[in-house]
Amino acid sequence: MFRRYDHLTTTCESREPITTTGCSQSVLKGEEVSSKFADRIARVQPSAIRELLKYGDDPAITSFGGGYPDPSLFPVAELQQVFADVLANEGATALQYTASVGLPGLRAQIAKRMSNQGAATDADDVLVLQGAQQGLDLVAKLLINPGDVIVTENPTFLGALIAFNPCQPEYAAVDMDSEGMDVDALEATLRSTENVKFIYVIPDFQNPTGVTLSLERRRRLIELANEYDVLILEDSPYRELRFEGQQLPTLRSLDTENRVIHLGSFSKILAPGVRLGWVSAAPEILDKLGLLKLAADTQSSTLNMTATTRFLESFDIDAHIERARAVYRAKRDLMLSSMAEHFPAEVAVTTPEGGLFTWVTFPEGFDAEAFMAEHALPEAGVAYVPGGSFFPAEQRSNYARFSYSGQSDEEMVDALTRLGGILREHI
Repeated sequence: MFRRYDHLTTTCESREPITTTGCSQSVLKGEEVSSKFADRIARVQPSAIRELLKYGDDPAITSFGGGYPDPSLFPVAELQQVFADVLANEGATALQYTASVGLPGLRAQIAKRMSNQGAATDADDVLVLQGAQQGLDLVAKLLINPGDVIVTENPTFLGALIAFNPCQPEYAAVDMDSEGMDVDALEATLRSTENVKFIYVIPDFQNPTGVTLSLERRRRLIELANEYDVLILEDSPYRELRFEGQQLPTLRSLDTENRVIHLGSFSKILAPGVRLGWVSAAPEILDKLGLLKLAADTQSSTLNMTATTRFLESFDIDAHIERARAVYRAKRDLMLSSMAEHFPAEVAVTTPEGGLFTWVTFPEGFDAEAFMAEHALPEAGVAYVPGGSFFPAEQRSNYARFSYSGQSDEEMVDALTRLGGILREHI
C-alpha cells in the first residue's frame, strides 16, 4: 500500500485507511528514517559539482564548474531530422523495449569506431550504457567488495568516486605529472597493497587535470597490470576531442591479456542529452555487466539508440567532431591567455591537448574552496570546482578545475579578468 504524507500538515491520502487511528499515527522523523539506511549510504555524499550546478542558471554568476559541452555545437537540426524520420517510419519499434545489451546496429557502429582506433572489436564486444557514468557504477558493483582497493590517479574524476563509494572500497591514489600517472609510484603501490581489484585511469585529457598519459606509460601500465594480476578500467569520454598533438592508442588496443575494461561516450561528441555510452571488455566481464545493466534499468532508450544509429548512418560525425575540436582549441587558448594575463604569476595552469578542462594550482596554503565562497562568488561572480574533492585519499586545498567549454568568449574573458584582479589582492 502506497501512502503520501503532505509535509507539515495533518492530512494524508491513501487508497486504504492507514491504521485504525488514521492520520494521527506519527510519521518517522529524519533521524529515524536514516537509521534504516544501509551502511553503504554513509559513503554517498553531495558532490562539489552538484552543489555548483545551481549557479548555472544564475545570470549573475559565470560558472567554469560543470564539464558541459558547448551547446552551440549540438547538431540540433540533424537530430531533429533523424528523430522525426525514426518516429515517422519506425515509431512502433523505436518506442518499444529492446535487448538490454543495446541495438545491434549501434553496437556494430561503436565496434567499427573502436576498431578504427586500433582495438579490434565487433558488436558482441560492446554493451550500450546509459552514459559512461553507468559503466563506472556497474563495474564497481561487479568487482568491489567492501574493503577492496581501487588504484586511481591523484587527483581523479569526482564522478567516478561518487559511483565507486557505495561499494565501500579503499583507495590507493598515485600522483601524476605532465605525462600522467607516475608508473614507478604505481609499481610501488601494487607491490605494497593487497586486494587491489582494478586501476582506474582516464588516459586522454584527464578529468580534472587535462593531462594525457604518455605512450611509454600506457605500455608500462599494461605490463604492471599483467604482472600484478589486476584489471584496468579505462574511462575515455574525451578521447576524440584532441585538438593538437599525436593521437595515442587506447589502453584497450594495447591490452595483451584482456584486462582492460574500456568506457566510451557520445556525450562529448554528439550530445549528453541522448544519454548513451558504451563498455567493451572480455566476454565474461561483459556478460556480467549486461546482467547488472538489466537489473539497473532494463535497457537504454530504444528511441535514442535508434536515432543515434540513424545519425551515424546519415551524417558525418567525424566532420562534426572536427568542428568541435577547432572550437575547443580556441576556447582553451582564450582561457589560458586570459589567465596568463590576469592571474598572479604564482598561479600555474595545465595546457591540455584536448578535452574540456585545465587544472589550476595555487600557492601552498591557499584554500580554493574558501576563496570561492568568500571572494570569487560574491565579488567577481565566478564559480569553479575547488580541487580538494578530486583527491580520493588526502584532500589538497590549493587546486581548482576550470572548464573552458561552456562560456562565450566575451563572458569568459570578462569573468577571468574580474577573478584575476581579486586573486592579485589575495596572493
